Amino acid sequence: MRAYYLTGASFALSNLAMRRVKIARFADLNDPFELLAVDLKNKNHRWAFQATKEQLNEDKGLICLSKTWGNPLLWGHYAEKHTGIALGFDVPDSHLAPVIYARKPVKIPIDKGTNLPRLSEALMNQLLRTKFADWKYEKEVRLFVQLDHTTRESGLYFYDFSNDFTLKEVILGPRCELPISAVREFVNTVSPSVTVVKARIAFNSFRVIKNKIGSRK
Repeated sequence: MRAYYLTGASFALSNLAMRRVKIARFADLNDPFELLAVDLKNKNHRWAFQATKEQLNEDKGLICLSKTWGNPLLWGHYAEKHTGIALGFDVPDSHLAPVIYARKPVKIPIDKGTNLPRLSEALMNQLLRTKFADWKYEKEVRLFVQLDHTTRESGLYFYDFSNDFTLKEVILGPRCELPISAVREFVNTVSPSVTVVKARIAFNSFRVIKNKIGSRK
């Protein structure tokens, strides 16, 4: 699957130079309902889910990708108000988990003996991917990563480009001021087969599209 990672221009250039992207942590994501998209009406269950979230945050990270780069909200929220860059990767479908967009929190089965939530593997897999339906515009897919604490750099973790995470496209945002010729030259030294294009806002729809002028490979 082709999936896109949107970020600021300076971060994107660093990603390209180092051939890696930053692994996100659940505690740092912009949705406070991450791993908490459950019915927590019973206050005695809240601590259990908060503790579970904290534990998962210690051991697991993720790379948030989108199946599209054409939605202007993506550029506004994740690419520094359209001044950033989208990196397109080919990733095996089996490595990606599509987000579940839900209108209501997940109902959790309760163990009648302990009166505590039953946290099965299937349920945790669901919670790892569940977000409120209004996030649906992102068309998000997630690449989950087990954190290796021996590789941490200044508190951060990174995921290397590889055969299973192959850079294919670099898309400069509509307001990105970097000269495309210079970016092409730079990308060519890193990954010669990668396509570099400039995006623009569409004239007849609320979309971000490829600017055909000067967008040769």
